[in-house]
Amino acid sequence: MESLKKKALEVHKKGPGKLAISSLVPLETQFDLSILYTPGVGEVSKEIAKNRNLVYDYTSKSHLVAVVSDGSAVLGLGNIGPEAALPVMEGKALLFKRFANVDAVPIVLDTQDPDEIINIVKAISPGFGGINLEDISAPRCFEIEKRLIEELNIPVFHDDQHGTAIVVIAGLINALKLVNKTWNEVQIVINGAGAAGIAIGNLLIEKGVKKENIVMLDSKGVIREDRSNLNEYKRLFATSRNIYTLEEAMKGADIFIGVSVKDIITPEMLLSMNKNPIIFAMANPDPEIKPEIALNIRKDIIIATGRSDYPNQVNNVLAFPFIFRVALDLRLRKIDNRIKLLLSEVLAEFLGENITKDKIIPSVFDEGFSEFVIDRLKSKILESSL
Repeated sequence: MESLKKKALEVHKKGPGKLAISSLVPLETQFDLSILYTPGVGEVSKEIAKNRNLVYDYTSKSHLVAVVSDGSAVLGLGNIGPEAALPVMEGKALLFKRFANVDAVPIVLDTQDPDEIINIVKAISPGFGGINLEDISAPRCFEIEKRLIEELNIPVFHDDQHGTAIVVIAGLINALKLVNKTWNEVQIVINGAGAAGIAIGNLLIEKGVKKENIVMLDSKGVIREDRSNLNEYKRLFATSRNIYTLEEAMKGADIFIGVSVKDIITPEMLLSMNKNPIIFAMANPDPEIKPEIALNIRKDIIIATGRSDYPNQVNNVLAFPFIFRVALDLRLRKIDNRIKLLLSEVLAEFLGENITKDKIIPSVFDEGFSEFVIDRLKSKILESSL
């Protein structure tokens, strides 16, 4: 771990940072200058002033995304502020470019007031083709995204919520095939009711899971109807079942989805689950149960984590670059649940018939992955719109 820290600091200091701006056109002569700036650029501006939609044809708006954070929920580090969030946002921009050729600009805000964040993003939106919200704490992130989606005419996507949910659904599509279970029959436990947990729950219901078959927990226990300390987003998942603890919730469950804290699943909990259980233990850097421990307790499990050193990594990079690439190319105004589920299907499809317990989720480095996802998602969206 010390060598990783040393190398990370070294690489980031060398730049410094990870990003730079480069030109798409040559600027070598006086004539080039007259075309690219004054007076030539004025002709372009006049055309856009007559028809604002031409901004997509003549500017970088067609391939430019703003990566916006207030630094309030950065990775697993918490509320560390905008300056400390900046290297993470630079990294996000790097992933956009590397995997989907989307240009992205990191924007960190020195405010955590939802109204201020909304007004700032609205004010800068004319220069961008999409807005990727990042590392904004719950429940503020829900309201910020909701209002921006309603008030802007470009796609807005909070990746901490929806990127995770999309990849989880993709993994579950393939895992359920392997264990021969259906969406409407499975009993699911979601441990963690932050941005990712709520989004996963919502997308599971969109996919066909019965709401009454989901038990969600936060740090105070099972989210129940008789609790008075629930916000509107948690209340959607409140249960009337006579269960109060994770141990009780795990009995007879088919699927565990963890976006919480390390080592929370005990051997007894794992043994109490239904046959062929599916575990998504995504706490980082240490999962809710380590795969080697889980597999030693039960041989019939399928397990995924958020880590790259185990099979079946749930990684948001499988989702956000591609959903924005396609949204920009098709000039979509919104990224709705239909499109999120279509991307989940595409990610699952990529593996074809080659799914195994150790390969229910593809890797972004799999040969041909980026091209397949972009082309197939475009096709599916266009087909579903007919």
